[in-house]
Amino acid sequence: MEIRAVRTEEDYEWALAEIDQLMDAVFGTPEGDRLDVLATLVDAYEQKHFPIEDPDPVEAIKFRMEEEGLTPKDLVPYIGQRSHVYEVLNRKRALSMRMAQKLHHNLKIPARIFLQETA
Repeated sequence: MEIRAVRTEEDYEWALAEIDQLMDAVFGTPEGDRLDVLATLVDAYEQKHFPIEDPDPVEAIKFRMEEEGLTPKDLVPYIGQRSHVYEVLNRKRALSMRMAQKLHHNLKIPARIFLQETA
């Protein structure tokens, strides 16, 4: 079983091709173990070379609203008056720390989203 570090684009392409061949491997078999190791190596390479940045807070709120089928009215308990909700969603009002805490706890939006610096 050949396993090698994934350091270059060539290594990455090789590992992806190997993973493609092993996609039907059964967990706990040598092929399944090989797939697991290669997937871990590819994941580490992708995190280093293709990092995915967190969305800005408003985009995260809108995403969660769409995901959960929420309307602006549903955000009133977390942000305040409906006019405040629209102002936040239209970037006319900044989120307060209290709003961020409520959104984090109730909508399960990661706290780091609200703590990042915005432009």
